[in-house]
Amino acid sequence: MTVTTLLLVDVQKDFHPGGSLAIPSAGGDAERIAALLREHPGKITRVVATMDSHQRLHIAHPGFWRSGSSGEPPVPFTVITSQDVNDGIWTPREDLRIPPGTLDPAVFSGHGSVLAEDGKSINLRKYAIEYTRRLEEGGQFRLCIWPEHCLIGSPGHGVVDVVFEALREWSHSTGGSVEWIPKGENLLTESYSALEAEVPVDGSTTFRTDVQASLERSDRLVICGQAMSHCVNYTARHIVERWPKDRVSSIALLTDCASSVPGFEAAGEAFQKEMANAGVQLVTSENLFS
Repeated sequence: MTVTTLLLVDVQKDFHPGGSLAIPSAGGDAERIAALLREHPGKITRVVATMDSHQRLHIAHPGFWRSGSSGEPPVPFTVITSQDVNDGIWTPREDLRIPPGTLDPAVFSGHGSVLAEDGKSINLRKYAIEYTRRLEEGGQFRLCIWPEHCLIGSPGHGVVDVVFEALREWSHSTGGSVEWIPKGENLLTESYSALEAEVPVDGSTTFRTDVQASLERSDRLVICGQAMSHCVNYTARHIVERWPKDRVSSIALLTDCASSVPGFEAAGEAFQKEMANAGVQLVTSENLFS
């Protein structure tokens, strides 16, 4: 049997109209994803769905930070650089309580350099300087403060209704169950990709070889969701980097079922060009099975 896996990246309410980080065209993307599931249930063997999953005081949310001058949190879409933190322009809240094990010394190199004087607790200012420095050295991101989104347990964390109903129907029709992959729970790092955090800080944020191996068992992998500029982008990149080179053409990116965050359209366009050059098939949901 040919195994076709549909990978849904963060098809969640907060990224759709009415959500806290809404992409205006995401509603149409969701309708097309739902139609694909309803019209071709027997051709979709597996559905794997990633779920952006954050705490309120996540490092990329306003509540983690305070202005060094006014004490106010940053407004959404503020970019915070390592130099900003070093200069005291932005500083982590002094009363933040970081759960034990959030930063694993076996994973986060230089762990000792970000500890407080007691040698046990994390000095969040030191950590923030180091974290933003590593982001910038990676050459892909600086720290962008997003509106609070996909808070665990909130309505915005859930799958957008039209897709959720289509998934229920697909499950009933085929006997299959959706395979859920949470990402972003760790307070101290960002996870645009579902495979690995931007800065791995513990075992759960290092590269997920189990997920990659599971996806590679597919004869065809179909990727869509939100957003084309960010989480679809970096999830797909990580998958393609490790996918068997002679099978990259078995990966399809649905261009009409993903949209870029407004203001980041260039990143989404560049990503699609790079995927096409790598051998990924860029198709629409209408012609996927034609």
